[in-house]
Amino acid sequence: MAENVTFHFDVDGENFTSAGEASVLVKKKLRQLGLSPEVIRRVSIAMYEGEINMVIHADGGTADVTVTDDEVIIVLADRGPGIPDISLAMQEGYSTARDNIRALGFGAGMGLPNMKKYTDSMEIETELGVGTTITMKVSCKDA
Repeated sequence: MAENVTFHFDVDGENFTSAGEASVLVKKKLRQLGLSPEVIRRVSIAMYEGEINMVIHADGGTADVTVTDDEVIIVLADRGPGIPDISLAMQEGYSTARDNIRALGFGAGMGLPNMKKYTDSMEIETELGVGTTITMKVSCKDA
C-alpha cells in the first residue's frame, strides 16, 4: 500500500439498530485492501466492542481507522461521562450498564477486556465529565 488509508465514522448514541455498522464497513474495506483474515477478525471484534460501549455509555462518538503497511490504528472518541476507574473497568464482568441495556443482551462487562485482548496495544485517555478516547493498534505483520 503506497499511502495510508483512513476511514471516519460517526457512532449514533442510544441507537442499537445501527451499533456495529462502522465495524462491518471497516471489515469490508480491510478485505478489499487485502489484509489477512486474522487481522480483519481482530480489528472487527475490537471495533465492535468499542462501538457498543459508545452507544451504551457515552451517547455515541466517532471512530477513525487508519490502515498503514504495518498496522491498523483505531481511535474511538466520545464525549461521555468518562471512566472513573480504568483498572476496575478492565476487569472481565464489571459493568455499569443499566438494567434496560442488560435486558437487550448488552453490558456483560467484556467490552474493554475484549478490546485489549484482540489488539496489540490499547491506550485509554479519559476525563470525568469530558469523555474518553481509546487508541488501539493491530499489527499487520506475522498475522
